[in-house]
Amino acid sequence: MIDLHGYGPRLLEGALVTIELGVLSLILAIILGLLTASAKMSRNRLLHGIGTLYTTIIRGVPDLVLMLLLFYGGQIGINQVTDLLYYQFDIDIFININAFVAGVVTIGLIFGAYMGETFRGAFLAVDNGQIEAARAYGMTERLMLRRIRFPLMMRHALPGLSNNWMVMLKTTALVSIIGLVDMVRVAEEAAKATHEPFTFMVPVAIIYLLIASVSEWFFSRLQKRYNVGFGEAE
Repeated sequence: MIDLHGYGPRLLEGALVTIELGVLSLILAIILGLLTASAKMSRNRLLHGIGTLYTTIIRGVPDLVLMLLLFYGGQIGINQVTDLLYYQFDIDIFININAFVAGVVTIGLIFGAYMGETFRGAFLAVDNGQIEAARAYGMTERLMLRRIRFPLMMRHALPGLSNNWMVMLKTTALVSIIGLVDMVRVAEEAAKATHEPFTFMVPVAIIYLLIASVSEWFFSRLQKRYNVGFGEAE
């Protein structure tokens, strides 16, 4: 039996923070991904340019650098704005960037770009014949999106969505550098206090593996649902 020196409950609390961070980041990334995919497929040159610029910047700058820029640089920028409001309009407010919020926003922004490419490819993979058939039946664009395009798109997007989530899950470990007490941060503190890094990093690795295993099962169930009527997944 591994002796966690009383850090077991804190590790579990940190694991819960990791799961919350990952799920909220995933939701934000999916929303941004859908918007990005729509922008890059748009005939509007401005929207297409914004989508392309966003994905280029995010895919070109390391995740760690983006997190530090948003957390520290964002706080500096907010402080400058609040100072301006105070000196110009005598409005005295203070806004502090929470480490959890910064983590969610940063990870969501990063993977929103990757999700955008995943969704764009999935939308392009949808058979145009089915879209034309839906129009021939008199479906509105909104109804066609809900009943035809989105389900068919998700069928193609789920493998990439699953992969992005797995990578995102591991990326959540980066938030420990900005002070968020997730399970990696707890393990680091415990390892320094007890000089037993192996004792605490092994449980962290096991917890990540368990979350990944449950996630893989969940996405396989979703894949089967969206493949109903198509036989085996392509």
